[in-house]
Amino acid sequence: MCYPSGVSGSRDRAQEFLPDLLARAAHMLIQGFATELRQRGVSLPVWRVLAALVAHPGETVSGLAEACLLQQPTMTKLLDRLVREGLVAREPDARDRRVTRVALTSRGTTLAAELVTLAERYEAEVLARHPRAEGIKEVLTDIIAGSSPAGHARDGEGT
Repeated sequence: MCYPSGVSGSRDRAQEFLPDLLARAAHMLIQGFATELRQRGVSLPVWRVLAALVAHPGETVSGLAEACLLQQPTMTKLLDRLVREGLVAREPDARDRRVTRVALTSRGTTLAAELVTLAERYEAEVLARHPRAEGIKEVLTDIIAGSSPAGHARDGEGT
């Protein structure tokens, strides 16, 4: 976090703010996991798509874009590549032909299973190094849920 000149606050104090701490921790964790993925020839965005489809088979393109923190045009290009690589298939929605669903192929399912195992191992190693972090996933999930537009409406904010 940077302060304009004349605003008090030290570098150490700035790094204590929750958003900054979360961003720095996320960056370090993501970079470590991305290194593991690269060693297997997989990028972080590909991992996110495969993991999202494991969690939500048959997700829509826009749903995947949201889950993977990507803009829809970027997601579309990524899906084009994953279709060419035989990892996913696009399918028309059974009820609304304007909607496209995305599913893992058998090759995609195999790769996703391997990467889920890798992610679980990486997570366990990180948490083992930081025993005070027990329960952090639940806290972060609560923060995310409470920060969403639905969460604000639920809490009576933004109405």
